Order: sequence, then C-alpha cells, then structure tokens
Amino acid sequence: MGSIEIRRLTGEDALLLQQIGKKTFEQTFSSSNSKENMEKYLEEGFSLTKLQAEIDDLNAEFYFAIHHNHIIGYLKLNIGQSQTSIKNDNALEIERIYVLKEFHGQNIGQQLFEKAVERAFSQKVDFIWLGVWEENKRAIQFYTKNGFVAFDKHIFKLGDEEQTDIMMKWEIPHSMI
Repeated sequence: MGSIEIRRLTGEDALLLQQIGKKTFEQTFSSSNSKENMEKYLEEGFSLTKLQAEIDDLNAEFYFAIHHNHIIGYLKLNIGQSQTSIKNDNALEIERIYVLKEFHGQNIGQQLFEKAVERAFSQKVDFIWLGVWEENKRAIQFYTKNGFVAFDKHIFKLGDEEQTDIMMKWEIPHSMI
C-alpha cells in the first residue's frame, strides 16, 4: 500500500473519531462478544462527550491514519497521569491502535506503531506499554514482533463481562534514545 498520512486530531475531530472508533472496535471484537455487551461498550466508550474530553486531555494524543482522504485507522497515546493503569512519568501507553479490517496486512498498524515510537523518543520515556486482550492473538503477535514482552495482566470490562488483558511493554534501548 505504501505510505499513509498520519494526522494528529484536533478538537473538531470528535465525530470522525467516534465513527472510526466504533467501526474498528466492532470489526475487531463483535464476533467474540455478545451483542448486548458490544452495544453497551460502544455507547459508553465512544460517546461524543467522553471522546471530546479525551481529545482535550493534554496528556493524550490521537492520530488518524488517512489513505486517499479516508480515515482507515487511528492511534491513541497516553503519558503521565492519563495512562490507564501505570502512572509512570517515564512511560508512554499505547491505549489503542485500530485499523479497518479491509486494510489489515497492509502495514497501516506498523506505521501507527512507528508514530508511537517517534512520540516516545520525543517524550524521552524509558518504555512503551499497553494492554491487549488475551484472545486477540493477531495483536499479541504484532506487538511481540515489535519487541514487546508480557509483564502482567489486568481486567478490562466489556459490558457486564470481565476480560483479561495481557500487559506488554517494550523497554527502549538506550542506544536509540
């Protein structure tokens, strides 16, 4: 596919984020979860009010992956107190990397990941971490390929179901900083 445009979101992008967020989350997880739990999570997790607050958070950054003027994926990063579990000033969290299903296998996720690494370097953090559902083998394989190792687990609530996320991190080699 080649290169894509990666653009940081602004306060004007909440509706576009809601659309791509709901679509990619549903594509990724609907076959493994009940319709009721998916609907509840999509309604609460992707409400415009919640998304606008996340976009406005100075310790969070969103980026769209754009191909031929169409949003095909997105990335969410957190630093400092905006991280979801670890509140470490020397860390950057990748909270979300999602790509539309029709663009899987075309290096989009890798380009978004590389944007996260670029931001980690500019923030001068020691490591990047994330949580990934233990059943999401594709994502686990992707992060493992990129040097991440499992270090803990935590619970992610989807509707009324508790699911286990594997927490993974990549220690940034000092030679790269």
